[in-house]
Amino acid sequence: MVDIRLCSSVDELRAGITPIWHYFGRQPVDDHLHALQRVLPLDRVHIACEDGDTVGAAGSFPFELTVPGGRVSAAGVTIVAVLPTHRRRGILRRLMRAQLDACRARGEPVAYLWATEDTIYDRFGYGLASLSADIDLQRDRARFYNAAKRPVRTTLLPLKDAKARIAPIYEHVAQATPGMCARSPDWWEARTLADPPWRRGNAGELQCAVLELDSGAAAYALYRLTPSFDRGVQTGTIHVAEAMGTSPEATQAAWRYVCDIDWMARVTASLLPVDHPLLLLSAEPRRLRFTLRDGVWVRLVDVKGALSTRSYAPGKSVVVEVCDEFCEWNNGNWRIGAEGLERTAAHADIRCSVSVLGSVYLGGFTWTRLSEALRLEELRPGAAEYADAVFRSRSAPWCPEIF
Repeated sequence: MVDIRLCSSVDELRAGITPIWHYFGRQPVDDHLHALQRVLPLDRVHIACEDGDTVGAAGSFPFELTVPGGRVSAAGVTIVAVLPTHRRRGILRRLMRAQLDACRARGEPVAYLWATEDTIYDRFGYGLASLSADIDLQRDRARFYNAAKRPVRTTLLPLKDAKARIAPIYEHVAQATPGMCARSPDWWEARTLADPPWRRGNAGELQCAVLELDSGAAAYALYRLTPSFDRGVQTGTIHVAEAMGTSPEATQAAWRYVCDIDWMARVTASLLPVDHPLLLLSAEPRRLRFTLRDGVWVRLVDVKGALSTRSYAPGKSVVVEVCDEFCEWNNGNWRIGAEGLERTAAHADIRCSVSVLGSVYLGGFTWTRLSEALRLEELRPGAAEYADAVFRSRSAPWCPEIF
């Protein structure tokens, strides 16, 4: 019999991360365990045990997630895995049941995650909520359409000194960007700026550059270098982990900096938003080799709590019939708009699964696009287009890190 329960010790946490590490072909490393202890409370990790052995786990980080118009408490789902010896026994479903019930009990109306496989989470009510872009740019074709503003000063900082300088820049961006979350001091030290050898792959040490414009520190870039040469010709790569600024000029300056690093032939980056300014900053956009994949997935654990935090166009509302087989408390007709959110006996304009609400929640997808993909049912002509006007969002969602 497989028992699902909360993790109660560091030893159990180590056992709990063993299933996910199995799929990376390795045993857990101490650096990862120690980092998790700082940012993942034991009572947020469920483990599946059989005869004293841990065969699966699911955890969730406590996040404050930015949504259009505000922030909401959210569960950042992580370390979800069941050993291949115990597949097809309903263990994952039980772990998801326990996790979502715990989210509801804690008052976290939203859960979100990066999916290792895109067929897993829809059945638990998650909807694809964003797209994520990669670039692979040859440095000799990295000319910008307009000249970048020259920084007053650019400084390379030791990682131990970086948090104080770059955390305010990140927070400035995160407050305005759906999909990003607030970073605690422990998160900065244990995750973002941690640089154990196992995280580097074939690349070098993590570097941090801070750029000052007229107003002071305004942008930063975290990156790694992989130098290589072919018959004396540089073939190395700059791998950008994060580069952002507090203004368009600052963001442009940060990317100009990384594109101008000598001895390197290419600049690569991943986890960029689909509306990243690089596409229009670049004089030759196709040289970016801008490619897309699925980004974060969102689950509305509590429809009322989640949608009440989001902003909407003034003077408009739409009635949505929500179908949620896994969290039945969300079922029903909901009037959604700037005047508030409430259950209603009124006829619905749209009928959809809760996963569709996850897809539109951060502004990553529109009701019209989901209607055209046959993911929802319009009960009134033009309802999807009208709902788009209600749910309008200024920018595409962006989550700059996999957790």
